[in-house]
Amino acid sequence: MTFRVPNQFRIRGGRLASDDSFGTTGAFLLRLRDGQELFSIASAAMGWEHVSASRPDRCPTWDEMCEVKDLFWEPEDCVVQFHPPESQYVNVHRYCLHLWRPTGFQIQMPPSFLVGPKP
Repeated sequence: MTFRVPNQFRIRGGRLASDDSFGTTGAFLLRLRDGQELFSIASAAMGWEHVSASRPDRCPTWDEMCEVKDLFWEPEDCVVQFHPPESQYVNVHRYCLHLWRPTGFQIQMPPSFLVGPKP
């Protein structure tokens, strides 16, 4: 399991600037395979790896979030998007989604057949 940042997309100037010395923390302007751009912030603290992804005009799609996941984690790493109790909602940006992975334990997943048959 490896949390990494795509340094080629790191924002290196302005108020969100960071450099490689920031490790897995920083702001990124991700360029996806289809040419679309997503703004992202990554961090690792308090036992959690975290990546946010946002666009100015709409929420990222499932496919876009899969690309974000692939940029920051390995293909076999399991990360989650939480839907917390409504009383704990935090909504700073209308079109922002978050991916999370705990560092102290492996996420338990349901059996895949509960989702559907594999082809």
